[in-house]
Amino acid sequence: MQEVLRQKLDDALTASPPPMTRRGIRVPAVQGKALAVIGMRRSGKSTFLWQCLADRLAAGTPRGDLVYISFEDERLTGMTPAELSWLVEEYYRRQPGARDKRTVTFCFDEIQTVPGWEGFIRRLLDTEKVQLFLSGSSARLLSREVATSMRGRALEILVHPFSFREALRHAGVEPESPHRQLPKAARSDLDHRVRTYLMEGGFPEVVGASAPDRFAILQSYVDVVVLRDVIERHDVANPVALRWLQRHLLANAGGHFSIQKFYNTLRSQGIAVGKDTLHGYLAHLEDSFLIRTLSLYTASERQRMVNPRKAYPVDPGLIAVYERTGRINVGHALETAVLIELDRRGCQTAYVRTQGGLEVDFHAKPPGQPPVLIQVCADTSNPATWNREVRALAAATEELGVGSALLLTLDSTPPGQSLPAHIKWAPAAAWLLDPPEG
Repeated sequence: MQEVLRQKLDDALTASPPPMTRRGIRVPAVQGKALAVIGMRRSGKSTFLWQCLADRLAAGTPRGDLVYISFEDERLTGMTPAELSWLVEEYYRRQPGARDKRTVTFCFDEIQTVPGWEGFIRRLLDTEKVQLFLSGSSARLLSREVATSMRGRALEILVHPFSFREALRHAGVEPESPHRQLPKAARSDLDHRVRTYLMEGGFPEVVGASAPDRFAILQSYVDVVVLRDVIERHDVANPVALRWLQRHLLANAGGHFSIQKFYNTLRSQGIAVGKDTLHGYLAHLEDSFLIRTLSLYTASERQRMVNPRKAYPVDPGLIAVYERTGRINVGHALETAVLIELDRRGCQTAYVRTQGGLEVDFHAKPPGQPPVLIQVCADTSNPATWNREVRALAAATEELGVGSALLLTLDSTPPGQSLPAHIKWAPAAAWLLDPPEG
């Protein structure tokens, strides 16, 4: 084992960062905390660890003070915390000037493969001058597990699939200017690229892939998450009911979801499962980062509990894979992309229903800023659709006392109808590319 670890350390101190698409993910500037990089499988967590290392290298940190080690190696099966300690001591033997004099950055990928890793990490934080980045499969290194295992010694960095801007960067066509300063031809091209992004999604491996390959890859991602991160991890006793739930949620992005109604549907199909069990399955799917649910915006906890939630996949590219017709629902895909972007921007998000029964897609509260109401509509060319969306925004702003409302549409052509003074309009490409000012 020690010989293998010596080889891993040799590689860790000499390997160059691989080619990568830069992610626009904020790294907390907090001392004394491990930074746990979490997110759904295949969303780019390991690559992001390399980005963090490359940023420190570019800032002038000596290469010998930057250590990236992946524990996803069959030769390390059976590794113990004592051998983790030996690995760190071997590093300091090779870098005698580093201990107590410089801050050393360790990036430990797939560290959850070593039983008892949590105690080792806590001790390393307490006894050495280090900055730690941790990552691993979401089966074991989940956000709530990190908080519990590390006893407040870790902060989370959530990695989503590519945002729209990151997808453009990956393709080499990221605009250098803000959307409003681009010529008409460039804005039209971005309108087309938004539609492509909503169809393909942002998982790095599928960007630019053919439809058959994309469907096969995305379906394999979901199968692995459900099997390893839910069924095996939580010892699911009724995988048939879980699979029905997973397919229903992914096929109905943005739809209202009620455990009671779904329970009745399963009973009608002869599938026996308890409501509490279904609540647990939904929580497991959210913990694995496959599903994101929204509650009703209300001050009443009871109202939040009794009203249906809205469910979304973690990436718009998953919608067409599970939509029964096999076609993308552009409106639902756009709504999904907006929600995930709100999550990236750190917003607290819910949906709104007015006293008159009208619905607004999102009540979003950015950090340190007033809330904003956002209505997402792929096509407002139909006057009835336009009136419904604007009426809902106007009613919600008045009832909730929210001073800012936004209507997002797919195309960049300004609407022909006038809007109330407190409601602004923006094309999806502009909003996805450029965070709003103020």
